[in-house]
Amino acid sequence: MFDLNMKKHISILIFTFFLTIISGQEKIPAFKSGEWLRYKMSYSGFLRAGTAILEVQEKELKGKKVYHTKGTGWTSGMIKWFFEVEDYYESYFDEENIKPYVFKRKINEGGYKKHRITSFNYDVKKAYVQDFKLQKDTSVAFNDVQDMLSSFYYLRSKDISNIKYGDEIKLDMFLDSQVYQFKLRYLGKETIRTHFGKINTLIFRPLVQSGRVFKAQESVTMWISDDANKIPIKLRADLRVGSLTAELEEFKGLANPFLKQ
Repeated sequence: MFDLNMKKHISILIFTFFLTIISGQEKIPAFKSGEWLRYKMSYSGFLRAGTAILEVQEKELKGKKVYHTKGTGWTSGMIKWFFEVEDYYESYFDEENIKPYVFKRKINEGGYKKHRITSFNYDVKKAYVQDFKLQKDTSVAFNDVQDMLSSFYYLRSKDISNIKYGDEIKLDMFLDSQVYQFKLRYLGKETIRTHFGKINTLIFRPLVQSGRVFKAQESVTMWISDDANKIPIKLRADLRVGSLTAELEEFKGLANPFLKQ
């Protein structure tokens, strides 16, 4: 039951989770300092697989007002026996235009480990990457990019009020000293049942450039709240046997009312 395919999907789902969230109102803030989201991850909807948490706080970085976001994800219970995950991410990005200044990533995914800090210099358009595992530094040219966590909040600021079935939202994401193209394809609307009650959602499917970390995943689907917050309510990755699901378990500090039936 817990084969290599499932291990791959656990990693992909956690990765996708930290990337995918969108908003429909540009003038209404979709998030604010103090927002905190916790997700339950489960195998086939009954076996707890782990937990993921996203949080944001207003801070100051080198005299600039920024948002400091943190994302953590870890496996638990039986799943941890087969595939241990301990992921930690941080991002500091501009409050106004959401451009990232610093991104930190420290992960352990089934023995696959990385510990890197990326600093973005907009004067020379270069990202400086410190790799603490390989003990080396590199610099990479970039144009208009987001990091793994700032993407989460950048996409929430997008105006999708006129989005149509099949439309794609695109951005370039900087990760592991490379730039990847990331897309979200809109699949329509659905009202789903949750432990909060019935919630109107927008359905999206992530498509990411092929590579070691990224692969186009037709099997991954997400349901985003159809309100001004645009938070993920549910994400599902279909496996050869069963599925891996992340569901909103608890929240606080939302910028707007959480709409439910």
